[in-house]
Amino acid sequence: MQLSNYLFFTTDCEPALSFYTQCGLGRVTELMRHGEAGMPVRNEAMRGRVMHARFEGPGVLFYASDNDDAEPMRGSAHILTMDSPAQTETLFGQLAAGGIITTALGLQPWGTFYGKLTDRFGVQWMLNCPV
Repeated sequence: MQLSNYLFFTTDCEPALSFYTQCGLGRVTELMRHGEAGMPVRNEAMRGRVMHARFEGPGVLFYASDNDDAEPMRGSAHILTMDSPAQTETLFGQLAAGGIITTALGLQPWGTFYGKLTDRFGVQWMLNCPV
């Protein structure tokens, strides 16, 4: 068994996945579009948008798609356990660009280097680095 997140966007799936690739999290390894290769189109506005994508990188696996009935993301966050404070700072800064920092990155009372943010696509991230 393996648990993976599935992110639902309305129209920003492809730019979000491109952003995560630029941040160094991994890359899209599977992509299907609404209305291509026999894939159904429930709403013409969705034609050509991402119907299903698989995103993978070292220690990272999640899925994502555009859905015209998607609700704003809430109540869940990706948590990344990092190997070094420097790596954590770099990725945190990249993911925070255009987003909102909800917990500043720093040494926390529980003893780890930690920060939380919501990126510009509405996805919550928690970066945690044991020190």
